[in-house]
Amino acid sequence: MNYWLIKSEPNTYSWDDLVKLGKDHWDGVRNYQARNNIMAMKPGDLALFYHSVNDKCVVGIAECVSDFYPDPTTDDDRWVVVDFIPKQKLKKPVTLDQVKADERLSEMVLVRNSRLSVQPVKKEEFDIIIAMSEV
Repeated sequence: MNYWLIKSEPNTYSWDDLVKLGKDHWDGVRNYQARNNIMAMKPGDLALFYHSVNDKCVVGIAECVSDFYPDPTTDDDRWVVVDFIPKQKLKKPVTLDQVKADERLSEMVLVRNSRLSVQPVKKEEFDIIIAMSEV
């Protein structure tokens, strides 16, 4: 199993939107590095769901439930999506400031390249963030 972080602007698409739909594809990615990360996802992988822009916090855990396939929002075959389902809402959101303040997370992609919308997360980083949400 691999771990990821997926980012969305909550006023465009929020955790609550994914929960309401129950299952949805992660579309609109137009960055090659983020696309390559989507192509590496497999069913069963877990992703931290991150609200970007104003909130800047991890709010939930989503599970990848499909292999990648063509993005239905474009005719350009370079772009792909995977499907996600909501697994659980975090007890407390974990803010970007909290992540940056934790020395154990100093090498996390979110800290080093915060603009990347789909990024890998090490299992240790994933576990630390989940533990931070429970304090």
